[in-house]
Amino acid sequence: MTVTKRDGRREPLDFTHVRAALDFATEGLAVDPVALEAQAAIGWQDGMPVSAIQTSLIDAALRQVSPDEPMWDAVAARLLLYDLYNQAMVARRLPTLGYGEYPTLVARMVQEGLYDPALLDTYSPADLAEAGQWIDPDRDRLFSYAGLQLLSDRYLVRPRDGGVAELPQEVFLGIALTLAQAERPTDRLRWARAFYEVLSRLDVTMATPTFANARRPQGQLSSCFVDTVPDSLEGIYHSLSTFARVSKAGGGMGSYLGKIRATGSPIRGVSGVAKGVMPWARLYNDTAVAVDQLGQRRGAVTLWLDVWHPDVRDFLEARTPQGDERRKARDIFPGLTIPDAFMEAVAADDAWHLFDPHAVEEQMGFRLEDAYGDTWRARYAACVQNPALPRTTCSAKALWRQILQAIYRSGTPFLLFRDTVNRANPNAHTGMIYSSNLCTEILQNQSPSHPQEPVMTAAGHVEQRTTPGDLVVCNLASIHLGHMHTPADIDRVVPIAVRMLDDVITVNHLPVPQATATNAAYRAIGLGVHGYQQYLVARGIPWESADHVAEADALFERLAYHAIQASVDLARERGAYPHFPGSAWQTGAYFAQRGYTSPAWQALAQRVATDGMRNGYLLAIAPTGSTSILADATPGIDPVFEHVWREDKQSYAVWRLAPGLTPQTRDQYVTAHAVDQSWSIRAAAARQRHLDQSQSLNLYRTATLDAATLSAWYQLAWASGVKTIYYFRNFQPTATPAVVGPTLPDTTAPETATAESPHAIRCYGCEL
Repeated sequence: MTVTKRDGRREPLDFTHVRAALDFATEGLAVDPVALEAQAAIGWQDGMPVSAIQTSLIDAALRQVSPDEPMWDAVAARLLLYDLYNQAMVARRLPTLGYGEYPTLVARMVQEGLYDPALLDTYSPADLAEAGQWIDPDRDRLFSYAGLQLLSDRYLVRPRDGGVAELPQEVFLGIALTLAQAERPTDRLRWARAFYEVLSRLDVTMATPTFANARRPQGQLSSCFVDTVPDSLEGIYHSLSTFARVSKAGGGMGSYLGKIRATGSPIRGVSGVAKGVMPWARLYNDTAVAVDQLGQRRGAVTLWLDVWHPDVRDFLEARTPQGDERRKARDIFPGLTIPDAFMEAVAADDAWHLFDPHAVEEQMGFRLEDAYGDTWRARYAACVQNPALPRTTCSAKALWRQILQAIYRSGTPFLLFRDTVNRANPNAHTGMIYSSNLCTEILQNQSPSHPQEPVMTAAGHVEQRTTPGDLVVCNLASIHLGHMHTPADIDRVVPIAVRMLDDVITVNHLPVPQATATNAAYRAIGLGVHGYQQYLVARGIPWESADHVAEADALFERLAYHAIQASVDLARERGAYPHFPGSAWQTGAYFAQRGYTSPAWQALAQRVATDGMRNGYLLAIAPTGSTSILADATPGIDPVFEHVWREDKQSYAVWRLAPGLTPQTRDQYVTAHAVDQSWSIRAAAARQRHLDQSQSLNLYRTATLDAATLSAWYQLAWASGVKTIYYFRNFQPTATPAVVGPTLPDTTAPETATAESPHAIRCYGCEL
């Protein structure tokens, strides 16, 4: 038979090429390459492209992946790697398969506008040649097939013709060199090598924007942003413009709408004319659809509202098909902020009052959303006691039931327990936290930006200035817990990861100036983890056990200790973040609040008070839906969906195998929908004590779920000190959907799940 070459020529199929690929892919593995070739050849036809031959071999290998024979995934990964090597050899005119001269690649990519020219300005040819010597091609074999496919499809910087020039280790090296530009010239190569080592071994993964954009011109390295929308026409449209610019640059957004006046509120003294929150939510929705990042991924925004806002019930119905289309926003992800008083009112079956923020300010002289804890309770009580203040009164339990029904139907709203969040805020001296980001793990001080009236300059230009607020920036990375085999591994890797994230802040190119100002003021980072279930399985710790909760407590205390120590070391070297004076870090309140009383902790607290902290916020666990695939890790803090499962991404699907799955570990890998979720919540509470921010905590429907249990899970999370809850994933891949009975007093059953399963909803924030 003949094959069609990549340049269009046809020639006889040379089986020596096929067997060379198979030898490369099966070396050292207990598999039969001849049988694989025979199975793949069944579908071969005369004249087929050589790329189709390669694809058929990969498909044949993937069809044989199972818990009993996981090595076939490695075969598929190596076949894909062999194809990438071949394409790079042709594109770069290399004499053999593998890596060429690194300085030559950098010069070519800069010339083509694909790499940042600053790399050539910062590093000499000799520096780049030295860096090229660090490349270890054997680390290309650490990838699973899904991870290498993801790297190929999303993270390789490709020439204009779509071919392959950059290879996997050059991705890691390019990121390392880009971040090390923030280091002192005499130390750059030393730190670049340290960064390359943890990246190439997959011990640390950066967030997707850093993977994709570090080394590109004007690379935007942050995952998402959090904005606070003011109650003015100019301010709302300014915030919408900010979201559009962020989305254009590949970021997601969390936007707090709780300051916007309610439906029927007066505007300039004319009563009953305000349209409320929902028309603005619709504009955010349409902006997310319109600004879709060049078609690569859609824009994404989580909109947050307080549970005492009068538009909350319409907000809960934003994604449903029924009702006025003009008040729907089906592409946004809704989130609710909830004070302790509401959860207490639900438990006591008390009344709940909804207040318009504009009316409260006009009649009471304060704003409810600007307080928390005892101050908020006093303000809320004063509002209730003022008969002249308009309000809508409902049953707290009825409103809670509507929230649960929305969660059951669509997986949202996300929840944020605002009193818990703000009590634990280490920077409460300079602001407060209103909401979170797309994935509910980032909690940092916020404030709205206020545009001023446009003015005409002497030169005839229209100029508009803005008083900037705190626009939160998410700078994220994750430690692969599956690779942390000893405490010494954590002690070694955490300081490097913290340093890399601090360097992200320095070399970043953010899309809006107020984000740059906030980034500089707090130097906030979000160091998280993935491979959490792998870590437990490797130690034989059952998910549903007190041992799990104890291990979560001990592990994250160790992570917190070394992250704080690393930030102190950086502060001594580079200076503390500007808002450090007066923070809970500086006063020691942060350590007292968490019960850090051991001699080691007390010594570290003294160091913090003396030397400062480089980063105002440190720890946050993102969901890592994409980077966990790259690193062959279980995602974030979640258990696996299945032992072998299909994961749908924006433009493709991959089959995944639980990492390290064998017949011996299969029973230890309990699956997400089979787990008693109360154990997941208890473990989250143990972790939360050590996280200055939060964690992307998903809850999963179980086969026997009823309404009382669903309610109890969320109440347990609040009572245990969990700060935020991400999706409720109402999807069971192997079980018949259970009917949820009306077991809460005076409730009706949550509706049957819609065809749009939350299991299929992807996080476009931390994984952008």
